[in-house]
Amino acid sequence: MHYTGTIWRPPYEADSLLLEVTAGCTHHRCKFCTLYSDLPFKFRMSPMEDIESDLLEVQVLRHNPTSMMTAKLQSLPRPKPIKRVFLTGANPFVLTTGKLLEIAALIRKYLPSVETIGCFARITDSVNKTDKDLILLRQAGYNGLTIGVETGDDTALSFMQKGYTSQDILTQCKRLEQAKIEYGFFYLTSISGKGKGETGAKASADVFNQLHPFLIGPNMLTIYPESKLYQEIQNGNWEEESEIEKYRELRTLVENLNVSTYFAAMGASNAFQLRGRLPEDKEQLLETLDRIISEVREEDLRHYRKNLPHL
Repeated sequence: MHYTGTIWRPPYEADSLLLEVTAGCTHHRCKFCTLYSDLPFKFRMSPMEDIESDLLEVQVLRHNPTSMMTAKLQSLPRPKPIKRVFLTGANPFVLTTGKLLEIAALIRKYLPSVETIGCFARITDSVNKTDKDLILLRQAGYNGLTIGVETGDDTALSFMQKGYTSQDILTQCKRLEQAKIEYGFFYLTSISGKGKGETGAKASADVFNQLHPFLIGPNMLTIYPESKLYQEIQNGNWEEESEIEKYRELRTLVENLNVSTYFAAMGASNAFQLRGRLPEDKEQLLETLDRIISEVREEDLRHYRKNLPHL
């Protein structure tokens, strides 16, 4: 299999086949992001022959009689049919509709059991796609996109150079909904900065409540020395929330969300794993957050964050 640099995926894509079709990010300007800094280029699409080669490799490993006999002799379970493929890279959905359809056709050719295709996506990836394009992509199996919207706070979006506004989130996600393409959100706790987290959470809830994400997944903003945001902090232009303040922000977000969705803080940046359905589990989530805020020491949370692996 062809893989370039560190491969990132959402926690809930653990059972998906990871297929590299792009590497890097077309935007690559967010002040906090260092996820693709290990690459010597900004963004590139994989050659179609590499994509086809990887799919053939998976097909052979799954269905080759020799492989199946070896597995049987070793008392290994027969591999389950692959139902979902997750395309790797920061935003493969930016590829042209023609390329995405070509990739979907190759997936079906070699792995006919696949039902859906997911990937990371930026809000701006669908701007140059027509409504008809989005419908064609849904028909080809594209569904369950993961979008790192981070926040609905326009001031924070602008400062962090996300490249879109809260209105863009509403416009493009409603277009995805019209095409019946489901999507989930990553929310970045503390992106609004010290003293502004709860305001940012309310602005985000106002945006999210107008949409239908299948998931809202908060992660804690982690600041690394090589990021542009670190330099902004050194220059006195931005200050991070305290650890307890971050949980007050999360509480405000949960309290103000009225949309039916799955709320899941599952990533390694979260000291506490929080999950539940909204609105059914809202009170339970709020009670858990209240306990964290009132009972957990700031220094303990800070120690956990300090010892996170360098991603």
